[in-house]
Amino acid sequence: MGDPENPQLSKDGDIILGGIFSFHRSWINRRDTYMHKPLPLQCISLNFRGFQHAQAMLFAIDEINNSSDLLPGITLGCKIYDSCGSIARGVRASLALINSQETIFKLSDKCTKPAQVQAIMGESSSSPCMAIATVIGPFHIPLISHFATCDCLSDKNKYPSFLRTIPSDHYQSRALAQLVKYFGWTWVGAIRTNDDYGNNGMATFIETAEELGICVEYSVAVFRTDPPEKIQQIIDVIKASTSRVIVGFLSHLDMDVLLIELSQHNLTGYQWVGSEAWIFESHIAAMDVHHILDGAVGLSIPKAHVTGMKEYILGVKQLNSSKCSGHEDLAGVKNTFTDMSLMPILYNIYKGVYAVAHALHDVLSCNNTCNKTILQHIKRISFKTKEGDEVYFNENGDPPAKYEIINWQPTENGNVEFVPVGLYDASLPADRQLTLTNRTLVPVSVCSEKCPPGTRKVLQKGKPVCCYDCLRCADGEISNSTDSISCVRCHSEFWSNERRDACIKKKEEFLSYEEMMGALLTAASLLGTCLTAVVMFIFFRYRRTPIVRANNSELSFLLLFSLTLCFLCSLTFIGRPSGWSCMLRHTAFGITFVLCISCVLGKTMVVLMVFRATLPGSKAMKWFGPAQQRLSVLAFTLIQVFICLLWLTVSPPFPFKNIKDFKDRIILECALGSAVGFWSVLGYIGLLAMFCFILAFLARKLPDNFNEAKFITFSMLIFCAVWVTFIPAYVSSPGKFSVAVEIFAILSSGFGLLICIFIPKCYIILLKPERNTKRNLMGKEGPTH
Repeated sequence: MGDPENPQLSKDGDIILGGIFSFHRSWINRRDTYMHKPLPLQCISLNFRGFQHAQAMLFAIDEINNSSDLLPGITLGCKIYDSCGSIARGVRASLALINSQETIFKLSDKCTKPAQVQAIMGESSSSPCMAIATVIGPFHIPLISHFATCDCLSDKNKYPSFLRTIPSDHYQSRALAQLVKYFGWTWVGAIRTNDDYGNNGMATFIETAEELGICVEYSVAVFRTDPPEKIQQIIDVIKASTSRVIVGFLSHLDMDVLLIELSQHNLTGYQWVGSEAWIFESHIAAMDVHHILDGAVGLSIPKAHVTGMKEYILGVKQLNSSKCSGHEDLAGVKNTFTDMSLMPILYNIYKGVYAVAHALHDVLSCNNTCNKTILQHIKRISFKTKEGDEVYFNENGDPPAKYEIINWQPTENGNVEFVPVGLYDASLPADRQLTLTNRTLVPVSVCSEKCPPGTRKVLQKGKPVCCYDCLRCADGEISNSTDSISCVRCHSEFWSNERRDACIKKKEEFLSYEEMMGALLTAASLLGTCLTAVVMFIFFRYRRTPIVRANNSELSFLLLFSLTLCFLCSLTFIGRPSGWSCMLRHTAFGITFVLCISCVLGKTMVVLMVFRATLPGSKAMKWFGPAQQRLSVLAFTLIQVFICLLWLTVSPPFPFKNIKDFKDRIILECALGSAVGFWSVLGYIGLLAMFCFILAFLARKLPDNFNEAKFITFSMLIFCAVWVTFIPAYVSSPGKFSVAVEIFAILSSGFGLLICIFIPKCYIILLKPERNTKRNLMGKEGPTH
C-alpha cells in the first residue's frame, strides 16, 4: 500500500482538498502493553470503510468538476492520507497536507510554507479530530468531519476551524435518554467507549437521564485495547446487575471486541440501546450469531441515497496494489467495501465536499472584494444537494440534528433487519421531538415497579432515586396518579375511598326517623303522648270525682298538657338539623319542662298549704288559692321563657357539621351557640326540680289517706336521677348518640312524672272506685268487712 506518510490517493487539480481516513486499523498487543512493553503501532488489517469514505470524496470532486454551475473553469484535486486509526498519524498527515511535506516531520522543522490544501475532510472519530483541529486551527483551515460526534468539538474557542456534517452528541445523548424514558425504562446500565466520544456522550446521557427520572445502575468504560481482565470485569458487572437494559455509547470497533466476550458468556436477554456509531453497522449484526443484540434499538443517521455514488464506488478498478489488474468487477463481491448500508455516512462526506466547493465559489465570486477566509465563508453557506436536502452549519459548525430510530428485528433466515420505528428531530418543540411509529414489545427494566394510585413512593435508604417502596396513603389522603411522590389530603368534607385513589364525600350522620334507634325513640315519644292523652281523657271523664278534684284539678290538667308537650318536643331532636329545629328543640324542651315542674311544684305547695290550713287559726289557703297557683306557674315559666329569649338573642343554637370527632363521616348536630344559655336552661330546670323534691319530701308523711306528696317525691327522685346521669352521658356520647341520650332523658322524665303521679289515681278511678270518696281521701272511713 506504499509509505503511510505519503498520500494513499491523490488527484491533480487547481485547488487541492485534503482527506484523512483510516484505510487500516492499528493494533497493539494488550498483554505486552500492560507488561510495560509498548510496541510501535502497526497497520495490520484493511478497513474497507476507509476506502469507501475516500471514494465518496472522489465521487463528489468528480461531480463538481463536471458541473458547469459550481466552480466553472476550476478543477478540484485531492490528497488523501491513511491515518491507520492512529491519532498521531492523523496529526502528522494534517501537517503534511497544510505544508505539502511528504516526509515525517521533525520537531526542528518550521511551518513556513503556505497551506497547500483549502480544507481537510475527515476523520471518522472524535479524538483524532480533536487533535487535528487543535493543530490546524491557527491556520484557519476547515476540518470537516463526517462521523465525529463529540459535543466537545462544538466549542469554537478550542476548535475554531472544525465543522461536521453529522449532528453533535449534544442531541444524540438527549435523544437516547428520551428514548429510554419513552419505553418506561428507569433502571439501566451503561457502557461507553473510553475516549472523548464515549465519555462525553455518556456524561450528557446520564445528566439528561437523571433529569427525566432514569437511574443508571452502573457505568463502565471499555476500549478495544483493554486487557482481557478488564473486559471480564465488565462482564461480571453486567451479570451482577438487576437492570435489563444496557445503553451502549460505543464505537463500532469497541462493540466488536465487547460482542465477542458477550457471546462467549451467552449474555442474552438484555435490551440494548445503541448510539449511531454501531447501531446500524451491518457487520456487527453479522457477527452476532448468538443473538446477543436481538431487539436492539437506537439512533441512526437518516437513510440517504446519492444518485450514482454506489456505481462509482463499485466501479473502482485499482487501489494502489500491484496485485490488481484493473479489470476486476466488484458487483458480485460481498464484503465491507461493497456493503452500502452506510450510505448516510458517505452522503455526509459528499455534503462536506460540496460545502467546501460552495464556499470556494463564493470566495472566487468576490473578485477580491471580500476579506473573509474560506473558513468564514463555509460557516455561512446554505445550499441544497441534488437530492433536495438542505445543507448549512449553525454557529457551532453543526448541522441540524435529525435521527432515525431503528430496531434490530430477526428474520426467518436468521439475519437481522434494521427496521425504522421512529424519528427524532431536535428542531421541533420538546414534546414533539421524539415520535415512534412502530413500537415493538420491549422488556421491563425498573429497579422498583411503578407505585399504583393510592400509594406514594418512599426512597430506599442508600439506593438511587429509582429504587423505592410503595406505601399506602394514610386515611383521608389519596394519590390518583402512578408513581406519586406524595399523598394529598382530602378536603375536610371528603374522605379517601378504600383504594385511596379518590376522595368521596363523607357520609352525613344524624339521628333519623328511618334508622332503628330513631324509630324506637319516635315510638316511645308517641306512646308517651298517647298515654298522656288517655290519662287526660280519664281525668276529664271523672273530673267531678274527689280524687281528681283533690290538689287542684286545673294543675293536673295543665301538668298533663305540659307532659304532652314534653313527649312531643322530643320529636324535634330527630331528623336532619336545621336552623329552626335547632332553636326549637332546646327552647321548647326547656320551657315545657319548666311548665311541667312548675305544675308539680304548685301541686306540692297545695298539699303543704292544705295541711297547714287544717291547723287552728291558719289562713294558708287564703294566700295560696287557685289564682296564686296559676300565677306561680306562670311566673316560674316566664323566667325560663326569658332565659330562652336571651339565649336566642345573644347566641342561638345553629346546625353544625362536626368533622372533628369522626374522621370518616360528618356528624350533623346542633351547636349550642352559647353554652351558658344551654346550661342556664338546664340549671333552672334542675333548681325547680330540687326545690319541688325538697317540699314533696317534707310533705310525704302528712296524715292523708291519699297523700300526693309521696308520689311527687318519688317522681322527682326519678327526674333528678335521670338528669344527673344525663350530664356525663351526654358529654361522653359520640355523634348522634348524644342526641339519643338527651331524648331518652326527656322521655324517662316524662314517663316518670306520668307514671308516679297519675297512674295510681287512674288505678283507683278505674279499678277501685269505692276508694274514690272524700271520706276515704281524708282517712275518716274505717275498714270495710
